[in-house]
Amino acid sequence: MSARVRITPEAEADIQEAYVWYQQARRGLGSQFLDVVQGTLSQVAGHPQAFAVVHGGIRRALLLRFPYGIFYVLDGEDVAVLGCFHARRDPTVWKVRGQRYTET
Repeated sequence: MSARVRITPEAEADIQEAYVWYQQARRGLGSQFLDVVQGTLSQVAGHPQAFAVVHGGIRRALLLRFPYGIFYVLDGEDVAVLGCFHARRDPTVWKVRGQRYTET
């Protein structure tokens, strides 16, 4: 049984920002990025515990072809996507998002 994936508004904004950047870099590349994101989210839904824990309870699923990772936490039987970050981005950003989510 697949987990339900909930994408936070901040994660949606991250994905949209990367889409726009790739689409401006080369027409159609943004759509390819979204396809890879969707495929990765499907993998996460099917096997949420298969991806590495990178800090506290935050897990990361790396995207194929793009230097990005999907950062998420397990929330019961659901998955909450905290962000989609470039591999070279300061990890403080996703750590802070994770703390805000898990403090409730």
